[in-house]
Amino acid sequence: MFIFCCTFLYSQQKIGLVLSGGGATGLAHIGVLKALEENGVKIDYITGTSAGSLVGALYASGYSPEEIEAYVLTEDFQLITTGKNKPNQRFLIREEEETSSLLSLDFSANEPLNKSLPTNFTSSSFLDFEMFKLLAPASAQAKNDFDSLFIPFRCVASDITAKESIVYSKGNLNEVVRASITFPFYFSPIKIDGKLLFDGGLYNNFPSNVMYDEFNADYIIGSNVSYNAPAPSEDDLIGQVINMLVFHTDFSLPCQSGIIIEPQTDVHTFDFENVKTAINDGYLSTIQQIDSIKKNISNITTKEEITKERNNFRSKLPTVYIDQISTENNENDKRIVYAERSMINKNKKENLTLADIEKRYFNLYNSQLIDFIFPTLYHKNDSIFKMNLNIRKQKNLKLDVGGHFSSRSVNTGYLGLTYKHLGRLGSSLKAESYFGKFYGSIKTLAALEIPSKFPVTLSGYFVMNRWDYFRNFATFFEKVRPSFLVQNEIYSGIKLETPIGNNQKLTIDGRYFSLEDDYYQTLNFSNSDTTDKTYFLGSSIRLEFLNNSLNRKQFASAGHFLSIKIKYINGEERYIDGSSTTNNPIGTSKHHQWLSINSELQTFIIDKPTFHLGVHAKGVFNTQSLFSNYTSSLLSMSSFSPVPDIETFFLSEYRSPQHIGSGLNIIFSVKKKLDLRIDAYYYQPFVTLVQDKENNTFGYSKPFKGNEILASFSTIYHSFFGPIRATLNYFPQQSSPLSFQVSYGYVLFNERAVR
Repeated sequence: MFIFCCTFLYSQQKIGLVLSGGGATGLAHIGVLKALEENGVKIDYITGTSAGSLVGALYASGYSPEEIEAYVLTEDFQLITTGKNKPNQRFLIREEEETSSLLSLDFSANEPLNKSLPTNFTSSSFLDFEMFKLLAPASAQAKNDFDSLFIPFRCVASDITAKESIVYSKGNLNEVVRASITFPFYFSPIKIDGKLLFDGGLYNNFPSNVMYDEFNADYIIGSNVSYNAPAPSEDDLIGQVINMLVFHTDFSLPCQSGIIIEPQTDVHTFDFENVKTAINDGYLSTIQQIDSIKKNISNITTKEEITKERNNFRSKLPTVYIDQISTENNENDKRIVYAERSMINKNKKENLTLADIEKRYFNLYNSQLIDFIFPTLYHKNDSIFKMNLNIRKQKNLKLDVGGHFSSRSVNTGYLGLTYKHLGRLGSSLKAESYFGKFYGSIKTLAALEIPSKFPVTLSGYFVMNRWDYFRNFATFFEKVRPSFLVQNEIYSGIKLETPIGNNQKLTIDGRYFSLEDDYYQTLNFSNSDTTDKTYFLGSSIRLEFLNNSLNRKQFASAGHFLSIKIKYINGEERYIDGSSTTNNPIGTSKHHQWLSINSELQTFIIDKPTFHLGVHAKGVFNTQSLFSNYTSSLLSMSSFSPVPDIETFFLSEYRSPQHIGSGLNIIFSVKKKLDLRIDAYYYQPFVTLVQDKENNTFGYSKPFKGNEILASFSTIYHSFFGPIRATLNYFPQQSSPLSFQVSYGYVLFNERAVR
């Protein structure tokens, strides 16, 4: 469909292009540009709003339609639209330890609650850096004058305070485009010159008037994929909000020679997975009208000539080297020192490429002390540039709420409170608690971070854990028998962490511990019986290498994980028998020391949109000596626990001092957030613990005696607030091999003391 304006000329020399907003639908503009270039229609001016400002700015900066199309079809662009980062943009050492948290709220004690509510549900960290990388060099070279770009350009954003559009002809191009595409509640808004700015489409979704006011275009081509929202009904809440926020736009070209192309597409505003369809629809709609366009333009050229001019412009763009980091904050603000130490080595003259800067930028952004960073670029001389960062520090208090809620009797709640302080060093204090019948824990941690390109974190911690293994194969509605095993742990220690790479870190950990196991050595017990008790007091030192790029903290479907732990444990055991045990001496004491090597590998060798295949293996080797009785020896051994739910059972058949196990993770992603998952494993102990009940003796079996399998079948919906799943676990040696549960949340606990 097209609309001619009231007059047109046959000798036009300057062609203006107006690009509307429209989200994913607005990427149809790329197809419009492709068709125009192929037919020799050279654009002299561009005005754009929202998605139109993004496409227009890329084109004005010297990118061809084919290059823009190739970019929006990449996996990187899909990550941008969902607020995710690439695996190599994580910085593991600055990530918090994984907990059962489902919801986090950052707040300040001296601010009202309404200022602590989140203003966006999607992170813009990757988007902001990509816009910086793609647009800032051309903008800086043009001295931030948009008339000096490859094509003169105007960008429209919305000032919600004044309730008016703002047209930008100068400034940091990546900054004004970011303002123009800031859809409310989707991305965090930014300020320019003290004005809080949002999506340009709120007040002007088709900036044809800007083309008239700013440029002397002889002929105007409009590409419009948007429309005015219909009047809402009494019960249409979303429609009412849209009509309150968004001004109606005039989608016409009054009294000026021109044409409007209106691509017809089924792609919707947030349907970024189908951008190829939108581009094709824009291309086809333009081809249908190209004869009408060419008939009214006298100076048709060729695609080759347009490409030649573009290449000439791009040849003048210098290679970017950054030698200085500055911030918009007060020069006495500690954020400056923290940022500079994280990104620049001031003791060494550095000229950093954009690739170098990218690593350090996300290093800084991953800090739990930083809430938001926005980068801009300033040309100093030749190829040397200065990078400016607008840094917003995180609020100093964070509340975490979560847990694991199941149809089995293993429900656990979680609460965590963190205090964070950003100074020349980063510091934090954290207190957290798990609470429930099955598991309870209290943990406090104090951490100090020394910022640099390779930051070092020193922390001290105190932990109390309690596991209560009643007969928890029971469902929530079944009667639960008394506990047959209760494990209590108290430990404290100090650990030092340093990065080896973005996703790798090295940890040295030393701790003192006190363990108490209360247990029955037979299942024939009553509430009047007293338990046997084993105490184990000692110390340990651990060296751990960790590489983690998994896409989720649990139920992952992509990425890689490798952990190698070497531990030395030294301690004293004391055993006291209970009323149901008569053949063991009272007050037995033994000294133990052993070396333990634990390793775990998980990698997804196939990672397709609808199918994922992972390989998962775990192995343990240690020189541990036997404890005073069969049960206490079994309790002290490492368990093979490749699926989360196995941690909520006490399964002796998967315990051994030396073992290896491996399996497959088969995942069918039937919907964007809905997975059908099969986890199947084979477990091979090197030796197992065996008991001769008649002679009341126990010891190790012959090597490689026995093996086991286990499996888990799950349907998982990965909601915004955590996983909701239905799971059928298969443990063949149990009296009831199949265990079904419906649950919500993460099966995660604080680290055990030594086991």
